[in-house]
Amino acid sequence: MTTLEIQFDGGKKISTIVNGHHIQTDQPVRAGGEGSAPTPFDLFLASLGTCAGIFIKSFCDQRDIPTDNIKLFQHMHFSQESHLFEKFELEIHIPQDFPEKYRDSLIHVAESCSVKKHLMNPPEFEVYTKVV
Repeated sequence: MTTLEIQFDGGKKISTIVNGHHIQTDQPVRAGGEGSAPTPFDLFLASLGTCAGIFIKSFCDQRDIPTDNIKLFQHMHFSQESHLFEKFELEIHIPQDFPEKYRDSLIHVAESCSVKKHLMNPPEFEVYTKVV
């Protein structure tokens, strides 16, 4: 079991310590926060693209392919009916000289992202209180 401690930092700021890194969140001013940090949901959304990004980066590094001119764009389609995102697209921009033989592989490694795998096979959630 892995455990994260979530801390209440005042106002609408909530943070956690992850592997020695302090990650702070806040709410926008319109929601009563200071807008000083991303919202928790923004971090969730960013985790999808950055996870795919590190898989792409590792793939390219192993083959000595420069990533300076590779960009990822994450498109999210929102449903007005359910008020949830119903589709995510990851668009990988590659330079003209990107090796043709690796283009399909690049898609495959991006799809191997651990965050995506968790969404595709969601874990069980349990919330409870404990008096200490």
